[in-house]
Amino acid sequence: MGLHAGYQNEVYLQGLGDQLPPFTTDATKLEAVAEEAMEPGPFGYVAGGAGSGDTMRANRDAFARWRIVPRMLCDATTRDTSVTVLGTSMPAPILLAPIGVQSIVHPDGELATARAASALGVPMVLSTASSYALEDVAEANGDGPRWFQLYWPNEDAVCVSLLERAKAAGYTALVVTLDTWTLAWRPRDLDQAYLPFLRGIGVANAFSDPAFLAGLEKSPAEDQGMAVLRWVSLFTGTDKSWDRLSFLRSHWDGPIVLKGIQHVVDARRAADAGMDGIVVSNHGGRQVDGAIGSLEVLPEIAAAVGDQVSVLFDSGVRTGADVFKALALGASAVLVGRPYVYGLALGGEAGVRHAVRSLLADFDLTLGLAGARCPDDLGLGSVRLSA
Repeated sequence: MGLHAGYQNEVYLQGLGDQLPPFTTDATKLEAVAEEAMEPGPFGYVAGGAGSGDTMRANRDAFARWRIVPRMLCDATTRDTSVTVLGTSMPAPILLAPIGVQSIVHPDGELATARAASALGVPMVLSTASSYALEDVAEANGDGPRWFQLYWPNEDAVCVSLLERAKAAGYTALVVTLDTWTLAWRPRDLDQAYLPFLRGIGVANAFSDPAFLAGLEKSPAEDQGMAVLRWVSLFTGTDKSWDRLSFLRSHWDGPIVLKGIQHVVDARRAADAGMDGIVVSNHGGRQVDGAIGSLEVLPEIAAAVGDQVSVLFDSGVRTGADVFKALALGASAVLVGRPYVYGLALGGEAGVRHAVRSLLADFDLTLGLAGARCPDDLGLGSVRLSA
């Protein structure tokens, strides 16, 4: 049996004592369950996307078009789902995607996620827009593997300060989000007039940063409004250019991953710029309405640069079958987002663990039942594009 499939047995055995799982094990139903438990503003912020939501639907439709082709008699009883990506060992090719302002769904926010991730050995990618300072999240994460996601500030001094803090706190890889230099038109948030940052949520890393604070006349505690305005001016409104990547390289000596790649030309430019990895992603459909589903472009991007950089994937991942398909189409690992945040909303740290353990078990079982013993067994022959 695989390492993670045992969670299935745990659930069934608990049923002998009339104990049910804390909430559903079906990741495709988590959103509906979470909506009943969450306030409209926070739920809309997590669940919503750009414009009509067309890109979110495209992400899920892309997964549905690819079908798994199981193989038999493959001696897949014992499986090893572990991988190493960019120097980080992980129990399965799954990372927790960077999602900010997690305290809007549970008071412990990123601290609970960090503890759950550490307990499972699953890497956590911490958002710049965390509700808690990156040092506090690192402490909660303990010896767990962790990466840091950067929303690239418009002041170099603040950027360097954040990178230095992240490196000192044990974050080993830098994930630079390229597609969110300004917010898209997001009707669910607009209809609720809800943006957490304007309420001083999700700005902890800035409000605890000496370079950021040096630009304020008064502390955030004394004048939160002015501090928020400075945050807005630093973290939104300015697109960067490819020639600026050298600046990041000069201030970060670990792996650098570019997140938000959707075009093969951009993937090649990332490789040519000496980046260590990319994330094929459309930000879960949150930035460009009508964009292509990320899985649609994964095969061509992996074919173009997979021998030069680590190709990771996110956007629309919900089930073990989704993880399987993304790996078969060329990803070295996937980032999962909304499902674990719904778990956080429904049960705090324990909720994150249940959501992630369910995904790990689902992937482990799918891997074996399809005739594979490890992620390296997967390839284009493992899936087929349906008519």
